[in-house]
Amino acid sequence: MLGAPSLRNDYYSDLLDCSESGMIALALGSSVYLWDSETQALVGVLEPFPAPDQPRSETLSISRLCWSGDGRMLCIGNRRGEVQLWDVDHMQNLRSLQSHFSAVAALSWKQEVLSSGSVLGHVHHTDARAPASLVGAADLQEEICSLQWSPGEEWMASGSTKGLLHIWGSDIAGIKKSSQAIERMRQPSAIKAMGWCPWQRGVIATGGGWKDGELRIWDAQLGTCLNSVSTNSQICSLRWAGKKRYLITSHGLPHNSVYSWTWKFPDLTRLHQLAGYKRNESGKGLITLTQSSFFSGHSDRVLHVAINPDNTHLFSAGADQRLHIWDL
Repeated sequence: MLGAPSLRNDYYSDLLDCSESGMIALALGSSVYLWDSETQALVGVLEPFPAPDQPRSETLSISRLCWSGDGRMLCIGNRRGEVQLWDVDHMQNLRSLQSHFSAVAALSWKQEVLSSGSVLGHVHHTDARAPASLVGAADLQEEICSLQWSPGEEWMASGSTKGLLHIWGSDIAGIKKSSQAIERMRQPSAIKAMGWCPWQRGVIATGGGWKDGELRIWDAQLGTCLNSVSTNSQICSLRWAGKKRYLITSHGLPHNSVYSWTWKFPDLTRLHQLAGYKRNESGKGLITLTQSSFFSGHSDRVLHVAINPDNTHLFSAGADQRLHIWDL
C-alpha cells in the first residue's frame, strides 16, 4: 500500500494507467509519477504543465493520462485543455498538441493517432508524426466523459455525462460539425466507467454512477443490453483482464470495494471482493509506504484501477490517497 498525496478526488478524471511494459503512471496534482511494477521502484517524475513563479493553478491539474499501445509514449491532458505527448524513456516532451477549449475529458489511441475528447463534446484526432498534427475533428454534441477505440479499431465508443453511449465508425478524416452515430444506448447516469471486451468482438461494458450502480454488458453492433447486475454502489472505473477473462470494477460507497467478475454469455458473475494483507516491513514506494500488518482495502471510493500486462497484479487508487497493489 503506497501513499499517493494530492490524488484528486474527482469521479470524472482518469489518473492511473499501466503500459505494456508494466510501467505505472499516476497523476498527483500537476505531476505524473512513474513506478516500475516489476522492480517496484519509483523511476521518475514528469512535470508536464509547469507554472513558473506562480502557485499551482487548479486548471493545471491533470485530468487524463493514457499510454500508447506499444507503451513508448504517455499522453497527458489537463483541465485547461492542453494535451502533451511524452517519451518516458528519455523523459522528454515530444509534442504539445492542439488544445481544446475546455478540460480534456477522455483519451484513446488508434494505432499512431490519438483521439482526445473535451468536456464541451469536441473530439480531436491527432497524428504526432504529421507536420499539421490535427487529422480529424468532430463535434459529438454531448458532454464527453469517456472515449475508447475498440480492440480491432472498427468503432469508437463515447460516453456522456447524460448517460448516452454512442458507437461511431472508424472514419476520422476531416473536420465535422456533427456526426452520425452507428448506435445509441442509454443508461440513467453518466457513462464514465467504460471498456471494450478484448476477446468478444463488439461487446462493451459500462458502469453506472451513484444514482444507478448497474454494471451493464452491451452488444455495440445491435445496440442492445446483453446483461446487467446491480452493484448498489457508484462504479468509478472498470478494466478487462483479457488473459484471465475477468472484468474488474471499482466502487464508491457503501463498501469502497474492488470486484472481479466473469462474463460468459449470458451470465455475469461476481467472483471476488478484493481485500488482503501486506507484510509489516519498511521501504520506499511511490511517495511513502504505510506500515501495517493488515488492511481491508480502501477507506474511500476507489477512483481508478489498472492491470499489468500479465494480468497478475491489479493497481487501485482511491480518494483515501492510497495506491494499492493486489495479487490477482
